[in-house]
Amino acid sequence: MNRVMITATNTLSQLQKQMDIHANNMANVDTTGFKRREASFGELLVQQFNNQPAEELMGVQRMTPEGVRQGVGAKLAQAKLVSTQGSLKSTDRALDFALTGEGQYFRILQQTENGAEIRYTRDGSFHLTPSGNNEVMLVTGNGDAVLGQNNEPITFSSDVNQFTLLEQGRLQAHTANGDIETVNIGITVVHKPQYLTQIGENMLSLPAEAEMDGIDIYTDLAGQFSGDISLSQGVLEQSNVDLSKEMTDLMNTQRSYQFQSRSITMADQMMGLINGIR
Repeated sequence: MNRVMITATNTLSQLQKQMDIHANNMANVDTTGFKRREASFGELLVQQFNNQPAEELMGVQRMTPEGVRQGVGAKLAQAKLVSTQGSLKSTDRALDFALTGEGQYFRILQQTENGAEIRYTRDGSFHLTPSGNNEVMLVTGNGDAVLGQNNEPITFSSDVNQFTLLEQGRLQAHTANGDIETVNIGITVVHKPQYLTQIGENMLSLPAEAEMDGIDIYTDLAGQFSGDISLSQGVLEQSNVDLSKEMTDLMNTQRSYQFQSRSITMADQMMGLINGIR
């Protein structure tokens, strides 16, 4: 296999990953609180040939780097999570909330194969479900528990009939007999969004504590940090996917894919001509 085929084959696999990223973004254009990813590329190893025989002439009247550099294709360096704010859609529903602070996420307790684990989401469409002992629990659309500031599931008396959002992420519930219950919604701000991993069902995860030792990746907004919480009631945040931009980028990626495929075809034809010489 010659250098042209190696370069094109390496790049094709990476372009396929970029197309998958665009496709995933477009598929979630209507997903509440979804954050798109953006691909960036880097160069693979290169081989340099110093083609200037006389050392004293190297660099003389040159406007380009010394030697000839041959690469072997490109690689997907990063699929960056873009945390920009999405537009807000009014629902006038008491248990719909939208985070208006960039990088802030609700903490959710999700049941996994390894037990209950804390996940993160921007989807603030919450519901109530019975939890026993005449109580109801605040959950996501998938039934996962919404956590409070102390990472405990948020529960109310079963006869609550009204909810009011107060400052600093405090949710006030009024019961039928006039009692008032107040809880603090668990909010986390992620300083380094590149550590977030999309795991499906509009959820994200962070690496284990051992892998984050000494790295300031996130802060739980509780206590003195509660004032940084930016939360609205009766609205939902839409995804930050720009469909027209994603379509344009996808078409550009497909053209690059076609170009690399054509390079392989041309290289194969050239090798066929050379092998056919008698």
